[in-house]
Amino acid sequence: MRSSQTPNRPARLVAAALIGGAALVAACGGGGGSGDSGTGSVRFHLTDAPACGYDEVNVTVERVRVHRSATAGVNDAGWSELVLAPARRIDLLDLTNGVLEELGTLSLPAGSYTQVRLVLAPNTGGSPLANSVWPTGGSEQPLTTPSAQQSGSKIQANFSVAANQVADLVLDFDACRSLVVAGNSGQILLKPVISATPVFAAAGNAIQGYVDASLVGATVSAQQGGVVRRSTVPDATGRFVLSPLAVGSYDVVLGAQGRATAVVTGVPVTETARTTLSTTGAALPLAAASAPASVTGVVTRAGTTAIPDATVHAVQRLTGGPDVEIGARQVDLVGAYSLSLPVAAPGRAAYAASAPVTYTFVPDAPVAARYRLEARAEGLTTQNADIDLTAGNLTRDFVFP
Repeated sequence: MRSSQTPNRPARLVAAALIGGAALVAACGGGGGSGDSGTGSVRFHLTDAPACGYDEVNVTVERVRVHRSATAGVNDAGWSELVLAPARRIDLLDLTNGVLEELGTLSLPAGSYTQVRLVLAPNTGGSPLANSVWPTGGSEQPLTTPSAQQSGSKIQANFSVAANQVADLVLDFDACRSLVVAGNSGQILLKPVISATPVFAAAGNAIQGYVDASLVGATVSAQQGGVVRRSTVPDATGRFVLSPLAVGSYDVVLGAQGRATAVVTGVPVTETARTTLSTTGAALPLAAASAPASVTGVVTRAGTTAIPDATVHAVQRLTGGPDVEIGARQVDLVGAYSLSLPVAAPGRAAYAASAPVTYTFVPDAPVAARYRLEARAEGLTTQNADIDLTAGNLTRDFVFP
């Protein structure tokens, strides 16, 4: 049985969308160094990337803290903070397809800031739980969030606050990569993966379109050089919105259960209007059917029993480029990870500016089942391994020096 909040979800989506839309129209702070004089403010918004295998991911936000220095410790001087009173319980899965939840506005001295910390309230045994998850087909479980409560989840940011202006900053909470099952205990931990992005002009800075609504478990992401800049899940009609995005060129990557990856290359983003990639009458199909294969392993540090706070990414290099990320997972408490990846060749098509366009994805046969695994951990040199899943499942461990 789902939680009592579930029936209210549509109303909440509308409210969040209206808040986000109003915020997008607001003036955005720009420029300014640490020596600027005067006072401005920053308005925080929360959004979410797809969450795999969960119907709800609830977190309760208590505070947002800001510092000029990216290396400042939690007890150092110089922190400013926004306190949410009362703390706000948010289902992250309501915040997809460009929907934003406004957290509040904080006055700050004008200048540049490079660190944000998101602090969550603890679970106290009350109902509803402050932080919880609903696995698909299961029941509500408490979500353990030790670091997010004690010191706050650290977010590397780079934004400026101009005197007498409001800067809007989106905190993108990647729920799928943030949830870790603690070994055989079944306990689910939150190891937050959050990025910070300025809000851009309301008229543009977005890619929108439709995928075939019959596709199960579809995800859509906007990437640059194999790095995911924004991702989402289409709604029940197949509609998706990737926002906000900086001006530039992106590769839009589509994935779904039992399907090969599909990539539309060279999709432009401008300030003046949203880029429409496809329409309801000419929805994006996915590439051919594909059996999956799994790669599993353990990430450790040489000469120690320490488990690095690492994420393993599966990147595929299309013939002649670009690189695209197909999947990523955080390691669990014992350093283990598992990725399920398509074996069939990814399909690719070049962006066509005149919509509606019926895209045909051409299989990139030379790269079928071939991936580069990248084990990444903050402060450590990335470890790489090339793999070929043609023969089926395999194991690949990583050891950081």
